[in-house]
Amino acid sequence: MNPSRRTVLIAATAAAFLPTPARAAVPKAAAAATAPYASYWYPDSFPSGSPGAGITWRSLKSWTAAGDTDLAFNAASVPLAARFTPTPANTTARSGQARVQALVSFGPTSSNPSQGAATADYYALTHWAYLDELVFWGGSAGEGLILAPNAPIVDAAHRHGVPVLGNIFLPPTAYGGQLQWTRDLVQTDSTGHYPLAAQLVAVAAAYGFDGWFVNAETGGGNTALGTAMLGFVKELKSLAAARGQRVTWYDAMTVNGTVSWQGALNSQNQAFFQAADDMFVDFRWSASTLASSGTKAVQLGRSRYELWAGVDVESNGSNTSVNWDAIVPSGSAHVTSIGFYRPEWTRNHLPASRTPGDFHAADDRFWTGRSLDPSAPDGTDPWRAPAVSVADRSTVTTVPFASVFNTGHGLRWYEDGQVTSDTAWNHLGLQDRLPSRRWTVRTDGTRPSVTLDFADAWRGGSSVLVAGDPDRPVVLDLYETRLPIGDQTVVELTYRTDAGSVDVELAVATAEPGSAGAAPPYTCLPVDHGDGWSTSTVPLTGLSGTIHALGVRLTASDGPVQWRLGGIAVRDAVSTPAAPAGPRVTAATGGDLRLAWDAAPGAVRHYTLHRLLPDGTRRFLGATGQRAYFLTGLQPEQGEDTARFEVRAVGELYTSSDPVTVTHTW
Repeated sequence: MNPSRRTVLIAATAAAFLPTPARAAVPKAAAAATAPYASYWYPDSFPSGSPGAGITWRSLKSWTAAGDTDLAFNAASVPLAARFTPTPANTTARSGQARVQALVSFGPTSSNPSQGAATADYYALTHWAYLDELVFWGGSAGEGLILAPNAPIVDAAHRHGVPVLGNIFLPPTAYGGQLQWTRDLVQTDSTGHYPLAAQLVAVAAAYGFDGWFVNAETGGGNTALGTAMLGFVKELKSLAAARGQRVTWYDAMTVNGTVSWQGALNSQNQAFFQAADDMFVDFRWSASTLASSGTKAVQLGRSRYELWAGVDVESNGSNTSVNWDAIVPSGSAHVTSIGFYRPEWTRNHLPASRTPGDFHAADDRFWTGRSLDPSAPDGTDPWRAPAVSVADRSTVTTVPFASVFNTGHGLRWYEDGQVTSDTAWNHLGLQDRLPSRRWTVRTDGTRPSVTLDFADAWRGGSSVLVAGDPDRPVVLDLYETRLPIGDQTVVELTYRTDAGSVDVELAVATAEPGSAGAAPPYTCLPVDHGDGWSTSTVPLTGLSGTIHALGVRLTASDGPVQWRLGGIAVRDAVSTPAAPAGPRVTAATGGDLRLAWDAAPGAVRHYTLHRLLPDGTRRFLGATGQRAYFLTGLQPEQGEDTARFEVRAVGELYTSSDPVTVTHTW
């Protein structure tokens, strides 16, 4: 499996105008500023020759956190959230059986930006509710073999309760693999331990991700090498488990050190499966080999769902022909779990003119199915989407909770309904917890369309657009939750009616549905009317206990209707985060700057950066969950000797702290 390559642009965003705050000077940094990228290494030795343009050869064996100049940009900021399984949206989706893994290449091995880029053309994965493990796929013989996932991806996944694994790719010789790199990986020290196992665990701990996917595909090995690899995996697993990390093994190398993809759990790879947490079963499986694999896993005292049956969707995506009954039969217990290889097909197969809307339409088709409503799967659809077989999960369990339906990319950046940057962007770490059941629409009449739309937003880059000519009331499910209701708990909706006339009600359920596929037992509460973007605060009068589901009920009185939901929040009180501290320029080269600051105390969703201009206006530059940011292509404004930058902390309710200011002398 050789990862595809693509070019990723990186540039600064621009163009917001806000009020002026106080400022404080920080001396200009002397170090040179370079763009930070996701990290990648060889185990120890390098290829012959010299690296290509934009590629840096690094040795994992010599890595230290103290010497990692990009660590502040690459370390995740969001811990792995706990999640729960609500009553399934349909009668075919099951909990506690098949799980879903995805091997995704978000960008090239080298030059993969640490903190997003100035383009909306990005695989902005949003269907986390069906995922149980994400592998940051990549690696190549000419760049590096060991990849650490960048922070935006880890932050988005963790917010939704999904662990992320880095990738160890020892390539086939046909793709430039060298057996020496396998030997480097499994080398031992004078005490018989595996130093690179300890390094891998240290990297994951420093970067804040959840373990490693081990893919040894370089042929030519022998039993001694197979024995060494098994010892390495055992030690890696032991060290990883002590740090709350995990290890997944790929079905390639066998116990005798040769590479022979089995397509099954059998005597050739059983020892590696027992040494690891999970195993990805190569695509060569059949119905009989999966059945025997599941049986063998149980005989070994393991779960059959710790086997990921590989499904290669790189070329055909949701058009791929799959023997689904061999993995997730509809009439009996699931056989194994599902391992998707390269589901970013949903973006990559589209023409170069693709828009974010085009991508999300294809991605919804992949994860939800042809019906585009997880509560009503299309039984004739040959593509058995995860929503058909696997129950969705949620992490919405604590108050305050808020979402502005930000997908992590957009054509513009919005604040309070105003465009504050007209530059396209992506930064997956800014993604909200999004509705998992996209889109469950309940009506006795004409069903409107529901999409994540990028033409307008309240905050971030997207909003929920309901469009159509509904002739009966429509209930749109939004979130499955476990939110406690207190005496002061309210729900805020921010919305706008663009066409037609519609009455809006908040739908709140304080209990689970009576059965799988049934509607939540909603109570509908009136929402105030408003012009333009409006925020209505709805007290939960008469309700107590726990919110199990949130939605909206729309009744059109004049159509066709275009109605836009820009935000939702559940809170007991309005809270404002404290400001960060110690803003500083850590490196500067012309118009390229590295900024850093100390964390704001308390909970912080992310930080925003603005430039304070000589005329007193402010220009939006970007946002990040990290405490460091890279800016490129800056220039002095007319008559400006010193550039001034502001950093603010943004809380769960999207309230902002006071700014802290740093200056840079041109």
